[in-house]
Amino acid sequence: MAANACTPRREFLILLAAGLAAATDKPEPAPRFTAKTLDGDKFSNDSVRGKVVLLQFWATWCPYCKHEQGLVDDLNSEFKDKGLIVLAIDVGESKKKVKKYLEDSPRQCRIVLTEDTNLAAMFAANSYPIYVLIDRDGNVAGTQRGAGGEDALRTLLSKAGLE
Repeated sequence: MAANACTPRREFLILLAAGLAAATDKPEPAPRFTAKTLDGDKFSNDSVRGKVVLLQFWATWCPYCKHEQGLVDDLNSEFKDKGLIVLAIDVGESKKKVKKYLEDSPRQCRIVLTEDTNLAAMFAANSYPIYVLIDRDGNVAGTQRGAGGEDALRTLLSKAGLE
């Protein structure tokens, strides 16, 4: 028998592997979440359906977060009319500390505290920054752990059709 001939068993294994590969390509729905911004705006899976959501997990002490803060805010401004919502989730810090930080380093996107959302636990946010992109259908379109600069964030946004 030729080395590349397809036997019924081999054909089954090829189809099984293809099926597994296709299954892993299927988008995962974003976990059910709620979030309340410092300004009192409330967000959930239902309220953002039809929008693209970029979650940025950050902390005031993180130099990489501070370095990418302007970039995230610029992307927020650039794409907000195309349906982008940026939620910058400060992880593990007090409201007082975050407000003081924002006095010196204002943000253009919506700020959420850990105590006002269940998102940090859902995405195991324990190093910063972490970016999670939710597409218009409510699926996780991509994640990025760590700072990657403008090109990396634009590539991430493109996974949800924002270019």
